[in-house]
Amino acid sequence: MESFSLLLQGLSTALDPMILMYALIGVTLGTAVGVLPGIGPALTVALLLPVTYGLDPAGSLIMFAGIYYGGMYGGSTTSILLNTPGESASIVTAIEGNQMARQGRGGPALATAAIGSFVAGLIATLLLAFLAPQVVKLALALGPREYFALMVLAFVTVSATFGDSALRGITSLFVGLALACVGIDQLTGAARLTYGVPQLMDGIETTTLAVALFAIGEALAVAAMLDPPDGMHRVKGSVRMTGEDWRRSWKAWLRGTFIGFPIGSMPAGGADVASFLSYAAERKLTKHPEEFGHGAIEGVAGPEAANNAAAAGTLVPLLTLGLPTTATAAIMLAGFQQFGLQPGPLLFVMNADLVWGLIASLLIANVMLVVLNLPLIGLWIKLLSIPRPWLYGGILLFATLGTIGVNPSPVELGMLILFGVMGYGMRLYGYPVAPVVVGLILGPMAEQQLRRALAIAQGDWSTLVSTPVSAVLLAVSAVFLVVPMIMRLRGRGAVLSQVAGDAD
Repeated sequence: MESFSLLLQGLSTALDPMILMYALIGVTLGTAVGVLPGIGPALTVALLLPVTYGLDPAGSLIMFAGIYYGGMYGGSTTSILLNTPGESASIVTAIEGNQMARQGRGGPALATAAIGSFVAGLIATLLLAFLAPQVVKLALALGPREYFALMVLAFVTVSATFGDSALRGITSLFVGLALACVGIDQLTGAARLTYGVPQLMDGIETTTLAVALFAIGEALAVAAMLDPPDGMHRVKGSVRMTGEDWRRSWKAWLRGTFIGFPIGSMPAGGADVASFLSYAAERKLTKHPEEFGHGAIEGVAGPEAANNAAAAGTLVPLLTLGLPTTATAAIMLAGFQQFGLQPGPLLFVMNADLVWGLIASLLIANVMLVVLNLPLIGLWIKLLSIPRPWLYGGILLFATLGTIGVNPSPVELGMLILFGVMGYGMRLYGYPVAPVVVGLILGPMAEQQLRRALAIAQGDWSTLVSTPVSAVLLAVSAVFLVVPMIMRLRGRGAVLSQVAGDAD
């Protein structure tokens, strides 16, 4: 009941005319940029992060949330029409959605994706509103040892989740942790790794790193690709869904929602896991198995609902514990930090109006998106005709001007270029970029909690496993780190033995 009253208060904040304008601008920008080929929600949010810098925190974060949801909506358009998923979570949408587009049914595919995203976003946001206060109550009981163990769990899950190799994920994480050491030591006040450069005293700017790694690194990687993308499949006929489409979609929307939200809330979850599980469930439960792989509408409806429900689910650990579990959540954490706000249990205490206004604005953003997207599908499709050189040249220009506008400094511009080239190199050699951002953001927090715990215990390292919560969290972290490695080694050994048997 308390959550319901707080949500109503948040709605009164979100319905302010200026806040509504910010939300509308956010969803429009997010959809317009997210619909462009090869640009996923993480890149969209990173690219538009500097746009929100000059606003007040409430308006900025609500616009930011609109950009986030808009980017999630826009990604389905390129997956369906271009067979170009902006991120791994959209791969499943492309499997069936692009087949529907090839058959001239791109309109119903886009419609079921938009409506499914709306249904999932609405239900998942309500679940977020009622679940978050319970997580906050639990988090307020944690001490420095438990928080450090929680940070370790976040580090391990992010490293193991992103990329094809846990070793490469951990390497990326340690790059971020090293960058987090630059600046003034929080406890001693000594300068670390600044090399006499005054601009480095405040540390590496999270916004600069995020924009460089995601926007500039991605633009350079796409520019280096030699293979031209597939052509776009035009939308033929009406975009409206038939009665049969509705009957086959609504159950998939609900199933996708209740698969996606809990998985998105887990530290090792994510929208890609949710979308694949939803697709598997729809394939098993369908009455039309012969259509799967050839344009089954359930294969679009379920994964798109799961994708957006998981996106709302990632906000549970982000807002209540300050833990980003996806690349997009890491960029959103950077958005909070540029206003001096640290997501976590104290955010619900110190900035309750802002948090509940943000949660309520997600409901409004969902309504805006479905109203905005269905009539304007034709406009978004025209954006897909922008030539790739112009598109990524514009991304480089926009990212540079946005970063310089926030912090006009030659040193900042140099770091933007340096980190952008680093992001391209990481993509070239298969290193994930999200753990770098997570390491930069959570590194100082983990260091602070570790030093506090050791100070309380007078240097006794056994204090880190002296409570059940911290011991369990560290044990779970070890499992998440070791088990994927063992499974990969077993799989590699099975392949080698099979090859040896074939040779014999």
